[in-house]
Amino acid sequence: MSLAKRYVLRLFISLKYVTANVVDRQSGRIVTTASTAERPLREGLECGRACNAKAAAAVGEVLSMRLKVDGLAREPIHADAAKEVAKKGFKNQTKVWAILNALRNHGVNLHIDDDGDHRRHV
Repeated sequence: MSLAKRYVLRLFISLKYVTANVVDRQSGRIVTTASTAERPLREGLECGRACNAKAAAAVGEVLSMRLKVDGLAREPIHADAAKEVAKKGFKNQTKVWAILNALRNHGVNLHIDDDGDHRRHV
């Protein structure tokens, strides 16, 4: 297995929660995570039953802080934005980009993988 993309970002978005995990592909383990399901984050947000882009950005900010504490903020972390949007649906596009932008804005070495072809793949 190539270690060129050792750390990858995985997103889980439901109507109620947003979770972001950074996975070490070499060991298959989650190295850090952040979610609106966590009590401190949930209590700081006013998203009620539905999470919005503001909550997703908060998840990205918390994840970036945890990556810095773990010493992984400088490691290249890969995310496939087109794949994540396709999997989560067009309605969640703003949440996906809110997380990605929050990570970038807080100093995480995020690499957006994109094949340059924005057409639907069949």
